[in-house]
Amino acid sequence: MANETGVRMQALVDYYDDKLREHGATPKGVDWNGEASQQLRFRQLAKIIAPGRPATITDLGCGYGALAEFLDGAGIDCHYLGVDASADMVAAARERLRGRANTELVVGNGCVRNTDYVVASGIFNCRLHFDDAAWFDFITATIDDMVAHADRAVAFNCLTIYSDADRMRDDLYYSDPCRLFDYCKRKHSRDVALWHDYGAYEFTIVVRKEPA
Repeated sequence: MANETGVRMQALVDYYDDKLREHGATPKGVDWNGEASQQLRFRQLAKIIAPGRPATITDLGCGYGALAEFLDGAGIDCHYLGVDASADMVAAARERLRGRANTELVVGNGCVRNTDYVVASGIFNCRLHFDDAAWFDFITATIDDMVAHADRAVAFNCLTIYSDADRMRDDLYYSDPCRLFDYCKRKHSRDVALWHDYGAYEFTIVVRKEPA
């Protein structure tokens, strides 16, 4: 089973590597439909960062490092640790973020050490040939890993089951926001927020380990 999972995860890496080769270090290169939607998601994730104090942040599934550029543009002072399973993505991020201080980029499938915040954008959407049960187990195991390595808060986004049926794709996973909210609330924290009100077919969940 573990070997089968590894094969499937490699298929995901290959999928994103193909996108990167086709579109370069752009939103479409990480399978987003454009910069506007990417920036919208980043704005939701960045809300967890407390203003006025330096922070450390892990970007799990960092792609080519676009979140670091967003944080810089928003004036958010942070040490950025980007982790991605694709060595090609990490290489693209190193090139794009060359010269940025307080930056680390690592090839890996999970968090590598504790930081103040851990975020993930889009990593729970493209499941290819994983069945629903296996993909949900992957999501919850990843959430567990994120929470274990965050000192202040975690934020992640998912496509929603409330998407229009005629626009849903078989290779994508549409999460039940209430089920994931309940999972995070019961297992990880009393302070959990669900944002499903920002004009996209997705939602963001925040798990706080200290009060907002």
